[in-house]
Amino acid sequence: MKKVFLPLMLLTAFAVSTFAQMTKEEEKEWAKKIKTLTPQSYKQLVSDKETLSTENDQLKSQNNDLQSKVTEKDAEIANLNKQLQDALVAKQAEPTATPSTQTTTPHQHAEGGAKGVIYKVQIGVFKNKDLSKYFENNPNFSGETDADGTKKYTLGSFTSYWEAENFKKYLREMGVKDAWVVAYKNGKRVEIKDALEGTL
Repeated sequence: MKKVFLPLMLLTAFAVSTFAQMTKEEEKEWAKKIKTLTPQSYKQLVSDKETLSTENDQLKSQNNDLQSKVTEKDAEIANLNKQLQDALVAKQAEPTATPSTQTTTPHQHAEGGAKGVIYKVQIGVFKNKDLSKYFENNPNFSGETDADGTKKYTLGSFTSYWEAENFKKYLREMGVKDAWVVAYKNGKRVEIKDALEGTL
């Protein structure tokens, strides 16, 4: 009986300290619950508490691991952003196009006039967003308008499909969920399988 009495005293002491923050109705309700507490139910409560405490420690450890991974990913994304900015700055520093190509409209520029196969990463399709004014000073940012007025915007210009695919993955990690690779052959948009014919 003494073994049961000591835990009951501890539980009662805890209940008394908790009652100081309770209303009288709550005190009465919890007093009734304590009276119905048996050694078996008390043992179960202690066991449940230990289990929950262990689970809580495990969850804290998992949370710390996830936080560490998020920090690593944030650093990786920041590094990729810097690489992208550096690439854009380097591209802008290249000699400007000849006068004949400068007279093309932004949408013609978007399709590209390069011979051969070029891969780009499409970042979005919009009906009411016109970003064509940004094409001229950002050669790696381009777009085109379909006959129905739908505007498609792309980033980058790669001669290798795999480079474009890697760039797409980075953009998706950065939050551009709709990013995907598109291909142009001699300035005309084509299916990826057609662009890859003879190159794999």
